[in-house]
Parts: sequence; structure tokens; C-alpha cells
Amino acid sequence: MELARCFYACKSSTACFHQICMTQSSGDKKESFQEAKARRDRSPAEQFAPLETTFRRRLLVGVGSATLVAVGADFLGITSFLLGLSPETSRNLKLDVLYPIGGYNRCIDTNEGFEFIYPASWVGDQRLLYRAAERKEFERSLDPPPLNNNAKSRNINEPVVAFGPPGTSGELNVSVIVSPVPLDFKIEEVGGPKEVGEAIVRTITGSGKRPEVKGTLVESTLREDSIRNVNYYELEFRVESPSFRRHNVTVCCACSGKLYTLNAQAPESAWPKVKLDFQRIAESFSLTS
Repeated sequence: MELARCFYACKSSTACFHQICMTQSSGDKKESFQEAKARRDRSPAEQFAPLETTFRRRLLVGVGSATLVAVGADFLGITSFLLGLSPETSRNLKLDVLYPIGGYNRCIDTNEGFEFIYPASWVGDQRLLYRAAERKEFERSLDPPPLNNNAKSRNINEPVVAFGPPGTSGELNVSVIVSPVPLDFKIEEVGGPKEVGEAIVRTITGSGKRPEVKGTLVESTLREDSIRNVNYYELEFRVESPSFRRHNVTVCCACSGKLYTLNAQAPESAWPKVKLDFQRIAESFSLTS
């Protein structure tokens, strides 16, 4: 605007116009030179002072975002470590379904209504996972069911879930079988934990029809759930033959027309290493519905 007023005031005098413009231009250059010199004279700390607040804010946002990503992805076990600081609270919140807590993950089967923990290094049986995925896809399919529907049904003696160490023969594992029983069936009608344990051992050994296979009931205990009115029979037994020796821990219970059997087995040679794991697995098994 200053330049425009000078132009209109001096439009009758070309020499005056050029003089004013040269003076203005010279002044601008003089001011620019002084500002540049002042910036060069300032220290690096003074030059970057205006950026300090912005840099600090971005740094905090970046660190916060990285922390959230690390926790969410359990990077280097950060999440598991934090949850392990209060394991009981974390387990009560079922966070061990997503992240290992104290070296264990949790399996929750909402369809059959049970849960238990297992070593975090173990993996699920891929065959069972594929079959479960096929059944889910079949249930969601809009096509009419085939005439022979038995192909999609699950054998009652087939485990619902199974876990074991990766890259092994499968002799060390934990699995759960859910079998249909009458709605009014109670496991107590069969007997106490000892009677049921001995009956299971007789069934495995063929009730004496297989003399090469021998079984021994080691321990039998009762665990009561007064909230759901369910009794859990926890059994420990050994089975051996000329070709194998196994140690088993089993939990049995019945509710709402279903008989639940969790079985954890290991070669007898591996029993000392997995004994504590098996005890924790058995103690954690419970019905959720």
C-alpha cells in the first residue's frame, strides 16, 4: 500500500518515482541483511528454541504410539511381563486368552462351555482346527444340507480341542472330549473319584483281556464347584505295555446332558518335567456355562 500511494502521488514525475522505488528497495535489502546477520550471530540453542516445544510434543506422541504397538503385539514379551505383575487379576479378566501369563495361555470353548490353561509354547492340533473351521463353514452355508449329513458330524470320541508341543510325535498332549449323556446323568451315580478312576483304568486295559497292558490308579481327588453345582473328579494313573509307558492326568465332570473328559498324557520319561504343568492344567479346567 505504501508503494501504491507513492506511485499515485508522483505519477507526474518519473524521476521521483524511480527515486522512491530505489530508496524502498535499498531499505528492504538493508533490513534483510541485518536480519540475516542477527540470525548468524545467534547460538544454535537460540536458533532451535522455537522448535523445542513442537519437537517435544512429537517425540512424546511417537514414544506413546510405539509403546501401544509394543504392548498390543506383545513385542519381546512386554505385555506378558506387565500382566505377570498381577497374574490373578489378569487371569480373572481372561487376558491370558490373548497373551501368555506366567507361561500359560487359556483355551475357552464357548460352544461346549469349558476352559483351561496350557503351556504357552504348545500349539493346537491343526487337524481339529481344520475340522472345526469346516463345521463352522457348513453351519453358515446357505446351501441346503446334503442327504448324508453324517459326513459333517463329529465322532463323540474325537477331541473338541487338543494342544501339544510343536514338532513332536503327539504322545505329549492335552485334549478334551465332550460326549452326550442323559440330561439327568450325574457322575456321582457311577461312584466316587476312586471308583471312576479304577473304571477308567479297567476300560483302557481291556478289563484283563489285554494282559500286556497294565494300568495303575495313582491318585484320585474331588474338586467341588458350589456356584455351578458341579463336581470335578481329578485322576492320575499310569498305563504301560512292552511298547510304551505313559502317565495320565484326567478330569471328569457332567452337566446339562454332557460328559466332559480332559486328559493330559505324557511318556513316563517326560513325567518329572511336565508334572507341574499337568497339575495346573487339571486345576484350571472348569465349565463356563
